[in-house]
Amino acid sequence: MIIHPEDNVEVLIEAQEGIPAGHKIALYDIKKGENIVKYGFPIGHATCDISKGEWIHSHNLKTNLSGTLEYQYNPQIKTKVSESEKESIGFLGYIREDGKAGVRNEIWILPTVGCVADLASELAREIQTETSLTVRSFPHTFGCSQLGDDHENTRHILSALARHPNAGGVLILGLGCENNQISELRTIINSPRVRFLETQKVDDERETSLALLRELIKNAEAQQRSIQPLSKLCIGLKCGGSDGFSGITANPLLGRFSDWLIQKGGSTILTEVPEMFGAETILMNRCGNLTIFHDVVNLINDFKNYYLSHNLPVGENPSPGNKEGGITTLEEKSLGCIQKGGTSPVNGVLKYAEAIEQTGLNLLCAPGNDLVASTALAAAGCQIILFTTGRGTPFGTCVPTIKVSTNSQLASHKPHWVDFDAGRLLGNMTMNEMLDEFIQLVMRKVDGELTLNEVHHQSSIAIWKNGVTL
Repeated sequence: MIIHPEDNVEVLIEAQEGIPAGHKIALYDIKKGENIVKYGFPIGHATCDISKGEWIHSHNLKTNLSGTLEYQYNPQIKTKVSESEKESIGFLGYIREDGKAGVRNEIWILPTVGCVADLASELAREIQTETSLTVRSFPHTFGCSQLGDDHENTRHILSALARHPNAGGVLILGLGCENNQISELRTIINSPRVRFLETQKVDDERETSLALLRELIKNAEAQQRSIQPLSKLCIGLKCGGSDGFSGITANPLLGRFSDWLIQKGGSTILTEVPEMFGAETILMNRCGNLTIFHDVVNLINDFKNYYLSHNLPVGENPSPGNKEGGITTLEEKSLGCIQKGGTSPVNGVLKYAEAIEQTGLNLLCAPGNDLVASTALAAAGCQIILFTTGRGTPFGTCVPTIKVSTNSQLASHKPHWVDFDAGRLLGNMTMNEMLDEFIQLVMRKVDGELTLNEVHHQSSIAIWKNGVTL
């Protein structure tokens, strides 16, 4: 398959002469130092002469990425859809006191610190026997021995999750002597759906917690779904381990879905900043104005400086799984990754732990790590996450996580992991046909049908650690 007319490589749909499917071969002779082009953009340069038909991978291709760059704003913005063109379509959600709408009505237990994480899990298991509502605890190892921005990140992520509309009730479970004090969280979190408990201050933390949880359950059970406009729906865009088909099947499918949702008044959030390196100018040129452009420049260069401050290269190669699947350089992964953001204008740039304010497509500061990035998407306000994978994973975060396989072999091998098979695009199925099917699936999940991660109770959070530990 030749993806773009300017490419000098093609992707093998089937394995050939010892070269795995999803990998690249040269369309013609390529000289040492010449750029290797895929998706119409350079993904690195040849480290030696390469003959037509030869396998191109880590042995003869190297990244072009180095340090920070200066950028110019060259707007290439798709025409926005007018209000009159938007169809009247909605979803079934739980309206909350702040006007936001959840797609689930669960009870969450959030520990302020790792010291009470096991207690939170024990309480969730016990109270689950008393209600038909889903009860989840989200253990983590942070909340103490942190300083400065690192400590603030933990506090803001937890407070954002406490206000998440998918939670019909939240118990903030503290210890008492940790840095992440409940007294300070109370000043940030102002919601009738939240209760607080400092376990060192009560005689029986278990019975006191259960009493608070029963109160939350009673209130949540009174909530009902109602029709909400798509302007209240925000969906996260994330990819896990990729393969050579990620940028051909699943990621473009998410891009088409993102454009569809935005045209209907909804929002999507794209994250994984390191997986924008090498493709960032495409996003920059889609910024709605010069201010947003500068925000994206800072997003990219600040993250590169984060790498450089730890004496690490900004063009660090993809993971072993990515390489095995046919991804050679970070530019190649990035050019496939950003396709999840479709073609819509970039309307906003969010800091880590910051909530979405602008509708449409937003970019979020977070690393590529699956658990950390997915948690950040949830904290930013995403009610559901679309997660493409070429390698497979059982993972799910605190919000429903729809796994979309890039190839059909993975979907048939792990049907208990994969919610949707985008690999069928490599056969006779058209993108328009698949998009219609995918929209129906996503909206069923939004309206309450369980995702596989929910069915198998795979839900966890991870907080970005970026600082010293005392």
